[in-house]
Amino acid sequence: MQKRMMQLRMAHFLWAMATSLFVASAHAIPSAQDILAASDAVRNPDFPFGLTNTLIEYRNGKQTDTSTLAIYSKADASGGQFRSLIRFVAPARDAGKLMLYSGRDLWFYDPTNKASIRLSPQQRLLGQASNGDVVTVNLAKDYQATQAGEEDMQDGEKKMRHCYKLSLSALTHDVNYHHIEIWIDTSNNQPVKSRFYAESGKLLKTAYFRKFEKQLGQDRPTETVIIDGLDTNWVTVMRFSDWVKRDVPDAWLQRDYLPRFKPE
Repeated sequence: MQKRMMQLRMAHFLWAMATSLFVASAHAIPSAQDILAASDAVRNPDFPFGLTNTLIEYRNGKQTDTSTLAIYSKADASGGQFRSLIRFVAPARDAGKLMLYSGRDLWFYDPTNKASIRLSPQQRLLGQASNGDVVTVNLAKDYQATQAGEEDMQDGEKKMRHCYKLSLSALTHDVNYHHIEIWIDTSNNQPVKSRFYAESGKLLKTAYFRKFEKQLGQDRPTETVIIDGLDTNWVTVMRFSDWVKRDVPDAWLQRDYLPRFKPE
C-alpha cells in the first residue's frame, strides 16, 4: 500500500511538472530575432507586390517639397532579402527616372542621358528619407536582434502600446544603418517606433509607423513619419497607397534592363 501511494505521489508530481513546463512554454517570450521577423512580415508581404510611395517634406510645420514613387518589390529566392525597382512619378522633372536595388547594389538611371550611376543607400532622396528608406527591406536578414526589455510606448497617433524593445546590430558594413532600436507591439508584432544610428553613435533619425490598414491580407502601416535626429522640426512623411499583388519579372531587376523598362 505504501509503495502504491509513493507511485501515485510520483505520478502526480511528474504530471504537475509537465503541466507547469507546458504553461511556461505557452507563455514564453519569443526570441528577439523571431519578433523582428514577425514585424518584417507586418510591414512587407511575402509575395511580389507594387505600391505608391508619396514623400512629403516639412520644415517647421510647413510643406517644402514632395515626390511620388512607384515601387515594385519581390524577395530574392535565395537570400530572402527584397529586390526593388523604383520609378519616379512626380514631380515632372523627375518622371521616368529609375532606381534599382538588387543585392547590395543601388543604381540610379536617368533616361535623359541614358546613364546608370551607383548610389549609396544612405544618400538622402527627399528630406529625411534616404534612398534606402524607400526600398523594401527585411531587417531580420541584415541585423542581429537582442532583447532590451519591454516598455509602454506612445505611438505616432498618441496611443499607448506595450512593446518589445529590440536592439539591432548590423551583420555587415554595407547596410543602411550601423545599429537600430525598434519598439514592436507585443500583442500583434506591429512596428511602432525606430531610432537609427550612425557608427559614431549619433542619432540620425526617428521613425513612427502609423495609420495601420488592411492591405494585401494584413494590417500594415500606411504612413511612416521620419524626424531628423538633431532638428525635430525637419520631418518627412512617407505615405503608402495603391497596394497590389502583382508579378515583378526578374528582368526588371537587372541593371542592363533599365534603359528598356516600360511601366505597364
